[in-house]
Amino acid sequence: MRENARVKGDYQELVDEISALLGAPATLENRDFALIAFGAHDSDDDSAMDPVRTRSILTRRSTPAVRLWFEGFGIARATGPVRIPPAPEAGVHRGRICLPVRHRGVVLGYVWLLDAEPGPGVEQLSAAMEVAGRIGALLADEAQAGADLTREFRAVLTAERGWQQDMAVGALRTALGERADGLHAVVCVAPWPSADPADAPSVRSVPGATALCTVPWGAGPHALKAMGESQCLALLMRLRSADVLTPALTTASGMLSRVEGGAAAGVARARRGLGELGAAWQEASAAARAALAEPGLGPVAAWASIGPYRLLTALPPEAVHDPVVGPLLEPAHRELARTAEVFLDCAGQAGRAAAELGIHRQTLYYRLSRVEQLTGLDLDDGEDRLLLHMALKAARL
Repeated sequence: MRENARVKGDYQELVDEISALLGAPATLENRDFALIAFGAHDSDDDSAMDPVRTRSILTRRSTPAVRLWFEGFGIARATGPVRIPPAPEAGVHRGRICLPVRHRGVVLGYVWLLDAEPGPGVEQLSAAMEVAGRIGALLADEAQAGADLTREFRAVLTAERGWQQDMAVGALRTALGERADGLHAVVCVAPWPSADPADAPSVRSVPGATALCTVPWGAGPHALKAMGESQCLALLMRLRSADVLTPALTTASGMLSRVEGGAAAGVARARRGLGELGAAWQEASAAARAALAEPGLGPVAAWASIGPYRLLTALPPEAVHDPVVGPLLEPAHRELARTAEVFLDCAGQAGRAAAELGIHRQTLYYRLSRVEQLTGLDLDDGEDRLLLHMALKAARL
């Protein structure tokens, strides 16, 4: 809703700009003659509010007869201002100036102004047409924003590296048009309860979303094979600033509210264009994995905030299971593993670790000696500490 309000506000600003340029209240309608925005009318001349304009503003739509009458003046084909004479019998008591709103040669709407003598000059109308062009670009962008790009987006996320992924990115870039060069962030919500597209939200219902799809964790080079056949939800979110991920983080949190527990979300770094979309998906997936493994990071985690998991999630699953830690990970030694991890999280400071664990310092020392016996590692050795710490974090994945 906030995104829709922002877009409507943009239209209103542009309509007000035209009204100021031409010194007359302007009205913006789409190509189906549905009202989008209108300028304030502050004239004492009641004839300025003829039945057609009044109906358009009050009901937000013109009748088919009025539409047919105006289109008879060639407004759908025009590339410049069209003057339309008054026709009292049609309820048009004042002449009109129609500025066709086009984008890439396609008419998307019309700006209407009441004509008067002497009327706006050529330079004024030229300036107003430039603003109409900006309205056309905004209308085109809004239309594309509602397009279903599920197939194109999923193809990018599941394609093999190389020419297949290059082709998939090219298809998505073509579908997005100018928006493909914008700033965006990728979001991963996992696990998602269903692969059925009918169970996924529509892109229109997610403010700021350019595309979304469901993807199996086990599909493609960027998916999370460790999660088996579970599904995740992927979103491509528009951003205004590379330093502000708030829109993506807020949307991720909203998506989690649709899942019944046990899910998390990850948000990749901001990027411009689609050239690194595969890498962005890896980051979002990694952040979601980290948030699932380490509740303290989530339920929504930005890739930049997951610390060592940035490295661990990039490794193949078989590479993170070091045999030296195997005995410590047995169910019977769960408390010892937690003690070791908290101790290492506290940078080896015994007092802090004991306080966090709620145990006496001597109990801590006893448990750490048992850890050394089970693993053969020396916790006074920096490299042994590093190995144990990373292995324990990796075990969470």
